[in-house]
Amino acid sequence: MYVRRLTLHDFRSWDDVTVDLEPGVSVFVGRNGFGKTNLVEALNYLATLGSHRVATDQPLIRVGAESASVAATVHNAGRELTAEIDIVAGRANKARINTAPCRRPRELLGILQSVLFAPEDLALVRGEPGGRRRFLDDLAILRTPRIAAEKADYERVLKQRNALLKTAYAAARRGGPDADSMLSTLDVWDAQLARFGAEVLAARLEVVASLAPHLTVAYASLAPHSRAATVAYTSSLFEDFDGDPAAASVAELERLLLDGLAAARQREIERGVCLVGPHRDDLDLRLGNEPAKGFASHGESWSYALALRLASLELLRAGGSEPVLLLDDVFAELDAKRRTALAEVAADTEQVIVTAAVPEDLPPALRAATFQVTVDGPADARVSRLAEAESGAPGPSSAV
Repeated sequence: MYVRRLTLHDFRSWDDVTVDLEPGVSVFVGRNGFGKTNLVEALNYLATLGSHRVATDQPLIRVGAESASVAATVHNAGRELTAEIDIVAGRANKARINTAPCRRPRELLGILQSVLFAPEDLALVRGEPGGRRRFLDDLAILRTPRIAAEKADYERVLKQRNALLKTAYAAARRGGPDADSMLSTLDVWDAQLARFGAEVLAARLEVVASLAPHLTVAYASLAPHSRAATVAYTSSLFEDFDGDPAAASVAELERLLLDGLAAARQREIERGVCLVGPHRDDLDLRLGNEPAKGFASHGESWSYALALRLASLELLRAGGSEPVLLLDDVFAELDAKRRTALAEVAADTEQVIVTAAVPEDLPPALRAATFQVTVDGPADARVSRLAEAESGAPGPSSAV
């Protein structure tokens, strides 16, 4: 799989740009703030329908514009498809495949598969559980796009159930006659939350079980003298579960969720928030017997974050895909040994898109077509610009 052409309109700092790409490594070189990261963000947005930098779509639209668009022509096993999405301020986004409108943007999922490694990935190891949950969900959706619908349904029901819990808390305090009715309605939402939550939970457990051996191998290649890296899925639902959660059926997981919701109902009403479900779960990342968060050194944390992404790449390959590898300004964060290891992975990947502030950040062995990113306009209204590409080793002589 590779992207043959990328076109952006009013996306972040780019007003209009079209870049033709080839298999192999392409490097975008530009000073910080010039917009090179916006290119890989746009590609990853088409693959996941989300940004790795912001939680909402509004910042993706260029200042002064009402909408943005991203289009990529993707070559996959002799077939080409063009995926396009319009990001519209205050309205639903619109998507097209080969110019034909889609009913929902998530129909684009699966056309482009990408694995992105960025400086923000350090938060996978050191940050809050929400980032690790998103990492799992994005990977599950890349493997099985229908999971996007299950996740959307789960989040919709969760939002409505939380609203009901807040109302039930207020009604219980008043002691009014509507309290019993609200509790009955809560039973209906419990059933729906358990139904969709079980699908999300099953997908996550399957991803973790499949990812774990790839993670251990990837981390050992980056830090051969460190302790072994392992990963496990953690949930309050499994504290008293007799058996392997990864082997549980969707029906068993649904029953676990229903039981957990029933046991937590009074606490949930008292707090006015849902305390049970996939939205509360986490990944247990370990080095040896210690949790990586809080115990891993800075170098070990970087190795762990990179190993998670390299393991994701291998997992998707094992499923028959060859995703595009996106490396956003990460070589500058790595020592010489890890740079070399990452360059070796890049050499064995069909297409790799790299960003760097200066050519010196890149390992000499990385052969690439190099693009120079510049800017036009005043400081408060700068627009990114792209020069032509050259082939060869990245360096001052090939950055045009």
